Amino acid sequence: MAVLTDLINLNLSDRTDKIIAEYIWIGGSGLDLRSKARTLPGPVSDPSKLPQWNYDGSSTGQAPGQDSEVILHPQAIFKDPFRRGNNILVMCDCYTPAGEPIPTNKRYSAAKIFSHPDVNAEEPWYGIEQEYTLLQKDVKWPLGWPVGGYPGPQGPYYCSAGADKSFGRDIVDAHYKACLYAGISISGINGEVMPGQWEFQVGPVVGISSGDQLWVARYILERITEIAGVVLSLDPKPIEGDWNGAGAHTNYSTKSMRSDGGFEVIKKAIEKLKLRHKEHISAYGEGNERRLTGRHETADINSFSWGVANRGASVRVGRETEKDGKGYFEDRRPASNMDPYVVTSLIAETTILWKPT
Repeated sequence: MAVLTDLINLNLSDRTDKIIAEYIWIGGSGLDLRSKARTLPGPVSDPSKLPQWNYDGSSTGQAPGQDSEVILHPQAIFKDPFRRGNNILVMCDCYTPAGEPIPTNKRYSAAKIFSHPDVNAEEPWYGIEQEYTLLQKDVKWPLGWPVGGYPGPQGPYYCSAGADKSFGRDIVDAHYKACLYAGISISGINGEVMPGQWEFQVGPVVGISSGDQLWVARYILERITEIAGVVLSLDPKPIEGDWNGAGAHTNYSTKSMRSDGGFEVIKKAIEKLKLRHKEHISAYGEGNERRLTGRHETADINSFSWGVANRGASVRVGRETEKDGKGYFEDRRPASNMDPYVVTSLIAETTILWKPT
């Protein structure tokens, strides 16, 4: 094993200018992450300088077997925390050979919204709180839970320390540092209310980059849990009953909201979100109805509400924003398995571009 570790950690820059680029894309379920690697002649920092590539879409549920080629378009580059050196991770989106985005390419539509002059002028900032659950590999039961049984009730686990309360911290810390190394704007981590459940935050990040960064942060977490022999779950309600679900609370502000008088802009944006509540819920993740019950720090999925410092509302405004008269708000409805390209662009479209009739 020591020899294997030495080989994995070889510093290629001592011997060659060539680098390894890991191309990452989203598979047919809309949630599964796929990747494969290729050798490039030298370091690259601009995604437009990277070659397009292809893969077998019939093996990912994205193309028929008789016409299976899907084209990868590089969109964002990150440092590779696994291979290190000049090696890179490349976030891609997917197209047909004719250049049309395939149905699971949600980035394409999001990029059109974020490139709209009105949206671009507002410089939308996002901070996404990604909750997730670590599962024991062979039994698919939360890490730290007795197999087939339950720990003590919720209460002592949130932001906890101790072998009887905090499970998986080594994985979480490894992910935190790996994201910082990669160049992701990860802003923090914490243990969540349900034991075995954690959260990391990405942001503030502007526009389409928030989706790129969250997807790559998810990819890095998948790789680290793979090494640790633990399963990552983004299910919004992994354990039924009196246990918290998992969300992806999305904090949002525009230039107007961050400026003097911004609280009035925020209230108008929230009113727009209320009018399109059903449309947003339909785009906020699969299985979210199991999480948004009106209990466990959620609002009921069928109604819209907002309030200051209210974690039981659909949208929460912070005390500081109320006090300053400007700032940001938190959309608490998105599920942990939401697509950040879809959620961020829909929030921007509704609050900036959409005109109620």
